[in-house]
Order: sequence, then structure tokens, then C-alpha cells
Amino acid sequence: MMIEALKRNWWVLVIRGICGIVFGVIALAYPGLALATLVLLFGAWVLIDGVFRIVGATAGRASDPDWGFHLIIGILGVLVGFLTFRAPGITALALIIYIAAWALMIGAAEIGLAIKLRKEVKGEWLLVLMGLASIAFAVLLLWNPVPGALVLLWLIASYAIVFGVLTIFFGFRLRSMRTLLPS
Repeated sequence: MMIEALKRNWWVLVIRGICGIVFGVIALAYPGLALATLVLLFGAWVLIDGVFRIVGATAGRASDPDWGFHLIIGILGVLVGFLTFRAPGITALALIIYIAAWALMIGAAEIGLAIKLRKEVKGEWLLVLMGLASIAFAVLLLWNPVPGALVLLWLIASYAIVFGVLTIFFGFRLRSMRTLLPS
């Protein structure tokens, strides 16, 4: 079952959440960062998030019939991270579209997972909140695609912190549900 793979690898969610919070705090602490630096920080976060999603998907492939979907999301995250490093001088509009597309993809995946797990796990509402936070973030980015750099920085940093905190809570919720699993 997928829930057993999630329980076994709860720490992957916690690390993903910590990375999100670290990214958000750094972005808020240094508001004068150049847009290129912000792009690189975001690229690093998405790359790390993608790698951990790949780890989680491959670790659960024996028990999760949808592991391939989660693997694809992880691979796309890694690709977005690499694209960000490959072309750090992209326009602000292209950055917004990259970020919004990624956030929409993550939001839909988290809500889908919550629906799938609603009968197997308590606290699936955290996954729904994670998904809604991602979708709201994407909508806000696309609503006004030419915001000031500082507003964009605050929006990205706030999203990263909220998503990170919710991910950590969900990871620890899964940890508390762990039972002795056969090796």
C-alpha cells in the first residue's frame, strides 16, 4: 500500500519541508538579493525537492501503484531546477511562468494524493492545505505577472515557508502513524 511507503519514508517529507523553510527564510532575510540570485535559490530548492520526490517515489514503487506519477513530478522538478541554473538571466515573466506551472503541478498532485489517502490516513487535510497553498500561490503569480521584485520575493518566500511547515507537519503525522513494518 502507498500509505506504508509514505509512513516508512516520512523523513523525506520532513527534509523537503525544512528545505522550503530554509529557502523562504533566506529569501526574506536578504530582500535586496538580485533577481538572478533569487532565481538560483529557487532553482536549488526545486531541484532538491525534485530529488527527494524521486527518492520517495522509487522507495515506494513496490507498494504504490501510482509511483510512476510521483516519479514524473520529481523528474519535472529536477528539470525545472536545472533549467533555472542553465538560464539564470531569464525574464521575470518567464520566471513567474516557471514557478506558477511548478506550483500548479505540485498543488494538483498534493490534493490528488489527499483524495486517494482520505480513508487511509488521518491528517489528509494537511495535504489538501499544501495543495491549496500551491494553487493559490500560482494564481497570485499569474494574476499580476509583472509585480515588483520585492513583492515577488515576499510571495515566494512566504509560500516556501507555509508549504515547508505543512509538509513537516504531515511528515511527522505519518511518523506517528508508523507501525512495525516487515523488512
